[in-house]
Amino acid sequence: MTREIEGERFSVHRLVQDVTRRSLDSGALRQRVTETLGWVNAAFTGDPEDVRSWARLDPLTPHAQSVTQWADAAGIAESTARLMSQLGTLLYTKSLHAQAEPLFRRALAIDEASFGPSHPEVSRDLNNLAELLRATNRLTEAEPLIRRALMIDEVSLGPDHPAVAVRLNVLGLLLRDTNRLAEAEPLWRRALAISEATFGPDDRTVAIHLNNFAELLRTTNRLAEAEPLYHRALAINEASFGPDHPTVANCLNNLALLLQGANRLAEAEPLYRRALAIDEASLGPEHPTVGTLLNNLAALLGDAGRPAEAAPLMRRVVAILTDFERRTGHSHPRRGAALRQYAHLLTAMGKSEAEIKAAIASLTAERGARAP
Repeated sequence: MTREIEGERFSVHRLVQDVTRRSLDSGALRQRVTETLGWVNAAFTGDPEDVRSWARLDPLTPHAQSVTQWADAAGIAESTARLMSQLGTLLYTKSLHAQAEPLFRRALAIDEASFGPSHPEVSRDLNNLAELLRATNRLTEAEPLIRRALMIDEVSLGPDHPAVAVRLNVLGLLLRDTNRLAEAEPLWRRALAISEATFGPDDRTVAIHLNNFAELLRTTNRLAEAEPLYHRALAINEASFGPDHPTVANCLNNLALLLQGANRLAEAEPLYRRALAIDEASLGPEHPTVGTLLNNLAALLGDAGRPAEAAPLMRRVVAILTDFERRTGHSHPRRGAALRQYAHLLTAMGKSEAEIKAAIASLTAERGARAP
């Protein structure tokens, strides 16, 4: 056993742990598991989607993983699903989808058994699982889950509850991903109205809906309507989170997309670069969100006639998306386009067809991926 007095931490060797557990009868073991679950659950606080909470939550993660397994095996429902949900959200936000998914599914099963199929806790679990399925390109599986979650909350909490706005937002994202923008627009308008009425005009929840609604307006070429919404969302998030938070980076990226679409490249480029620096520092250089920013910056450089600067960025994009597919076991909808864009940039640099094929073969072999 080792102990750190200053940090109030100690560790017990795995063999000692195992012997101690085996020496307990079933009743005593259940009591110890219940106590430990309570301690870890009480400590696992803060928003797992917010990188500012990770310094607290990361050291607790292996303990949360272990105690939820023991508690679930012992049939302890209380607190187990909540901790699974929080842990799953942390792992999902870190793009560790394969680790998060079984936690989300098990939390859903526990809460359905504990509360019945139409409880708000079940709605939360459905929402989490639907978001993960959407992120891993399983859109047809995700849609009925988020629609069920929305129906539960509208019935149990009322049509103007902020939880309803959350479900509307996720459903809107899914409809956008399946190119049903006309269906998504009234959902985002309604989500924004609910949040503004509930929290006031300057809340960070409002900024989420402003940003998503602005994205829809941009996608449907209503740039003049979208731009002030982006600026408003950016101002709210900078005030709420500070200038170096991933939420701010997301707003910068979306505003840069609008500026790029309006051929205001000189204004867009520094926004992309600032967003990229934020996310690389906060999320790590291999996170899919970093891949999105690299892709967008590479596209801008390509548009500006700077393919030699863009090509290595796009190579990184392909590598990140390939790693995503290997980790999750699910295809990424943008990997094929990224490969084509990489090849296009190499062509613009004057590379021969043989050189381009060799570069792509080298990249896919390097990442242990299938050839395109």
